[in-house]
Amino acid sequence: MNSLKTTFLLALMTGLLLAIGNMFGGRGGMMIMLVFSIGMNFFSYWYSDKIVLKMYNAREVDASSAPDLVRMVAKLAQKGNMPMPKVYIVDTDTPNAFATGRDPEHGAVAVTTAIMRALNYEELEGVIAHELSHIKNRDTLISTVVASIAGVITSIAHMAQWAAIFGRSNDDDNGGILEFVFLVVLAPLAATLIQLGISRSREYEADETGAKLSGKPMALASALQKIEYYAKHQVMPQATQSTSHMFIINPFSGMGGWMTSLFSTHPTTQMRVAKLQELANKVR
Repeated sequence: MNSLKTTFLLALMTGLLLAIGNMFGGRGGMMIMLVFSIGMNFFSYWYSDKIVLKMYNAREVDASSAPDLVRMVAKLAQKGNMPMPKVYIVDTDTPNAFATGRDPEHGAVAVTTAIMRALNYEELEGVIAHELSHIKNRDTLISTVVASIAGVITSIAHMAQWAAIFGRSNDDDNGGILEFVFLVVLAPLAATLIQLGISRSREYEADETGAKLSGKPMALASALQKIEYYAKHQVMPQATQSTSHMFIINPFSGMGGWMTSLFSTHPTTQMRVAKLQELANKVR
């Protein structure tokens, strides 16, 4: 169901972009947006992992520099019948983890120094299994593509807004007003909601796949609760809103109230724990 939901939402996001292109320039505008989208996705496919790892000053480790961590990743990767990803550590006092890479053959798992101190062995194993599941399910690529398209839509909305301010829009007829409202208000809001829907569905999928891979659903549930506790009390200094969807727990989950939760890239930890509890009950 999560995979079908993701496919549907991706198609909806692409359709929204093409509709905006059509509104700007008919079929020619649609083609421009399609080509632009393909170009953005091509760049994201090849370079997004390098950009993110550099952004967080992640340092690659191996069996000699971080033997326990690398051994854990290797064991789970072998169990999941997938290539061994590169392993990185981010030096920060906030526990968290993320995965990146365009496909399983070029995957990378990054954990913070704090998460290795905060979690016990089984909890950390659950987190690593979750991140490996993102790589195996190609969620890292999906999220990058969606973020790129959503960024294009938001940029177009800003351009339309400035065009209206400088008197370049035709607000005298109802058609022009409706187009303006769609471009500036509805389109970016729809893009954001679609992006959030995809992100949340992929988190549920990674939780389930990761729990089955580690064999300990409640260890992952415990890890999620611990990471969320720290995230609510301390925002990771290096974190950015544009990359928050990549982490196992949104690093900004402690900021804002119910409105922030409504537009969060992740399902609530309470809901994730409840689903993991259901899974644990089934495997008993």
